[in-house]
Amino acid sequence: MKTGPTGAAGATGPTGTTGPEWTGLPAGLLKLRRLLLLVWLVPLTVALVVLLAMFVGPGWAAFGVLPLVVLVWGWVMLGRNWRSWRYAERADDLLITRGVLWHEETIVPYGRMQLVEVTSGPLERKFGLASLQLHTAAAATDATIPGLAPAEAERLRDRLTELGEARSAGL
Repeated sequence: MKTGPTGAAGATGPTGTTGPEWTGLPAGLLKLRRLLLLVWLVPLTVALVVLLAMFVGPGWAAFGVLPLVVLVWGWVMLGRNWRSWRYAERADDLLITRGVLWHEETIVPYGRMQLVEVTSGPLERKFGLASLQLHTAAAATDATIPGLAPAEAERLRDRLTELGEARSAGL
């Protein structure tokens, strides 16, 4: 999915120029995060209802469904967070933007990259995902793009490494 910052492909900026081509994250990341939410909150709800019913009384067991309220809220928030993640490759740097309430935009110049690595834990591999970690000389500009398809993560790693070597040659 490639869209502009406003959701349109190649969105036109205030100066009439075409902005960067933004790429969103695969839906598999959202599925994984929502599955983890279910795995934690459904058993917690069941345990809380049973324990409250046994030790406090059946009327109090209704308070055991509060984790379900958190589950519904978390379900919506995970979707909003997932939609907020975007990255764009430009001529001299990589842009990464994320966040709903606190919007963050990270700009990583290709010439400053020291290490680009692809990682994939057991759950990520099960869902066909990988994360790309960018390391720079300044720890404050390190960046991560989670939940990429492994082929895209490897393509991006190779491209960023190649561009980083080309840009740092003049340093």
